[in-house]
Amino acid sequence: MTPIDLQPVVMAGGSGTRLWPLSRAQFPKQFLVLQGDRSLFQQAAQRLASLAAPDIHVAPTCVVGNEEHRFLVLEQLREIQIGGATLLLEPMGRNTAPAMTLAALQALDSGADPVLAVTPADQTVVDERAFTAALQRAVRLAADGAIVILGVLPDRPETGYGYIKASSAADGTGVERFVEKPDLATAQRYLAEGRYFWNSGMFVVRASVWLAAIERCRADIAAATRAAWLARSLDAAFVRPGREAFAAIPSESIDYAVMEPIAAEPGAFSLRMVPLAAGWNDLGAWEAVWQVSSKDAAGNASHGDVLLRDSRNSLVHAASRLVGVVGLDNVVVVETPDAVLVADRSRSQEVKQIVAELDRAGRSEQTLHRQVHRPWGWYDSIDSGERFQVKRILVKPGASLSLQMHHHRAEHWIVVSGTAEVTCGDKVILLSENQSTYIPLGETHRLANPGKVPLEIIEVQSGSYLGEDDIVRFEDTYGRVK
Repeated sequence: MTPIDLQPVVMAGGSGTRLWPLSRAQFPKQFLVLQGDRSLFQQAAQRLASLAAPDIHVAPTCVVGNEEHRFLVLEQLREIQIGGATLLLEPMGRNTAPAMTLAALQALDSGADPVLAVTPADQTVVDERAFTAALQRAVRLAADGAIVILGVLPDRPETGYGYIKASSAADGTGVERFVEKPDLATAQRYLAEGRYFWNSGMFVVRASVWLAAIERCRADIAAATRAAWLARSLDAAFVRPGREAFAAIPSESIDYAVMEPIAAEPGAFSLRMVPLAAGWNDLGAWEAVWQVSSKDAAGNASHGDVLLRDSRNSLVHAASRLVGVVGLDNVVVVETPDAVLVADRSRSQEVKQIVAELDRAGRSEQTLHRQVHRPWGWYDSIDSGERFQVKRILVKPGASLSLQMHHHRAEHWIVVSGTAEVTCGDKVILLSENQSTYIPLGETHRLANPGKVPLEIIEVQSGSYLGEDDIVRFEDTYGRVK
């Protein structure tokens, strides 16, 4: 038996605006831990890595994601011990059809023609055994040339998903057509008829078959993506398509670009659907998070330091402090250190309108959390005022910040725990707990952690301008020198 070569592909480029304020542009929902101890992205990567069987050989993971999230992706893969991954970095969002085309070009680059198992990074599955069985079946169909989509068995009349209308076929469930998000009455009819499935957004197809399909249905996307691929640059695990060529790619989803045209043209390609009954949810809004969460006797789901009194069917998420809720029904309350959301649970999809308003106003709460993750660790802006800012900084063992200087601010560093190696001008010193140092304005400096435990410091900045763009980098371990 010749094993089927399988290339796992995780689409990790989404913004997750409807899960604000937990989800932010630079820390979107796929990297959040909403249940258990793994992020949605980590769960997706592990599910695909577990598809190996005697007839299925699983290659290292391919992740298609945003340039700004590259170190976050690497760190989360490291935490779950998935190594050897390839990261295709999109300089800007162009939706899922170009992203899948990039993954197919990458897969074919070695001369092989593997089956791609493509999944979004922001979904959750309860029954992983059922998921594995369904995906393995899809892989075997795709190895014979089919384009396979996973259709989720619906358990309620859902108006927030697209649907697939199925027809019977000998080698799998055929696809009659794709259906847009319905109104409630239509969704109830779909559930009663039993031939309609939720569109999961998961696809399984040989790389060459996908390229043939995108070239037939959207030759403009195929040509523009190929041009960006030919202009790519390589940096260790990072593959960067040409920026200018990528910007010229039309933005389109897999469904609109390929799946719907193929379903409307029977015979052009073998289009199949494999039913998935595994407790799937795409966590597209806080309502979906409430649905999959554990609840008390009154239907309330809570996370963090929460006190509930006389409240029902509500979701309360406390990230940094005590949150008390009294006498509320069907609400969502999400607290973070710098923003709080209170919403009618049934209208949680509308949170994206708040995010759009923040974006128009140029406010940072749309982009960043107060705690900002960096490849070397993180910093938390705990206080600020006119001409000063206080940060709590954690540096991972063996990591270091860039060799840098600031034009407009000086800095005081106080070591809380661990050991700090401080470069200031031509001097290098070691500081331990309760020791401190001063970095004058305009002085070249670097902070590093030479130890085996995390380094934590308090940084007090003072000066006329304290923005993060007042950094001139001279050397950087992570390729961020400008």
